[in-house]
Amino acid sequence: MSDSMNDEKRALVPRLRFPEFREAEEWEKKSLAQVSESIFDGTHQTPTYTEKGIPFFSVENIVSGKTNKFISKDDYEEATRTNKSEKDDILLTRIGKIGFSAIVDWDYEFSIYVTLAVIKKSIKFNSYYLHSYFQSERYQREIFSKSLLNAVPCKINMDELRKTEVLLPGLPEQQKIADCLSSLDALIAAQADKLDALKTHKKGLMQQLFPREGETIPRLRFPEFREAGEWVSEELSSCLEKVIDYRGKAPPKSETGVPLITARNVRFGWLDMSCDEYIEADEYEEWMSKGIPKAGDILFTTEAPLGNVAPFPSTGKFALGQRVITLRTKAKKCLSEFLFQSLLGPRMQNEIDFHSTGSTAKGIKSAVFVKLSFYYPEIAEQQKIADCLSSLDALIAAQTEKLDALKTTRLPTNPNLL
Repeated sequence: MSDSMNDEKRALVPRLRFPEFREAEEWEKKSLAQVSESIFDGTHQTPTYTEKGIPFFSVENIVSGKTNKFISKDDYEEATRTNKSEKDDILLTRIGKIGFSAIVDWDYEFSIYVTLAVIKKSIKFNSYYLHSYFQSERYQREIFSKSLLNAVPCKINMDELRKTEVLLPGLPEQQKIADCLSSLDALIAAQADKLDALKTHKKGLMQQLFPREGETIPRLRFPEFREAGEWVSEELSSCLEKVIDYRGKAPPKSETGVPLITARNVRFGWLDMSCDEYIEADEYEEWMSKGIPKAGDILFTTEAPLGNVAPFPSTGKFALGQRVITLRTKAKKCLSEFLFQSLLGPRMQNEIDFHSTGSTAKGIKSAVFVKLSFYYPEIAEQQKIADCLSSLDALIAAQTEKLDALKTTRLPTNPNLL
């Protein structure tokens, strides 16, 4: 047997196989049309939407999982007169976003737009297996190879979709793979729910721990500070030792050198350290002549995106790009950790939004930003609030890592299984 034939045989057997199938036959190559007796797309006419009625799905609904469009019963009957999707069918995006799939795991009536294709359920395949296979690297390469990627929007024609190749093991092995991946999906969903619950809890807690608009005392206070009185209100600048604004000409970028932290690296509460831009090492001192941040400083984005806050890295050498300002607090008056949490809170975010300008890309000048009203208590209470919220941040970070690890295992479909 030639090397090419051996490579082809290996390609038809997964790297990881359940024990009972290790001696089973190779997987079969089939076109999509060979495994499903009916493959069709949705209505080509944009319907008249109603406030309620029959759900109508397009690509955005399948990707987000949200239902936000409805049509009348009469329009539904007309749209599904010849073809109707039902439970255990697979929906596949084909226009705008190509190759994202979802199983119909609900029983209610619905209709779809032309941007979606339906692969009807069949006794030839397990729906969850095929849905998972659609997300594999192999099938994604396959569907994109037959797509019109330069079209606006990009798309795959129905005839080409029917020709796409899938690999199928026997039904018992399909079921085993489907059971494994569906249990992993359930675990990912549970972990995502837990992460959302932690974020919601922190958001609600922040609304209680900081004074609301028009108030000078928070509604929730630690026992030892319940008699401490009102918080002080001053301009933010009164609590800052240093403000470094890098607004001006673009930094001298290069392919290597000192990593450049740009506005897009500063997320809401954390810093994305996947820097892909740099400044020449010998340009660093001149570019950072306005001031070099240090551990404990806070980074704030003045536009695009506006209002994101993150701590400056405690280790490493970094340059800062435009639209990012550095804030250094007066240690005896305002703790850095407290200011960080305050800037994430709803009151300060509303203030930032209110004083920003611009229609498409809103922004705020640093001179305006530092004059915003800022409320703060004594240092001991600041520390207590910062410690409480920081502990929640640690839980959120740990939960995020756990969720990311599970998603990496899924990939979104484990390449060793498919």
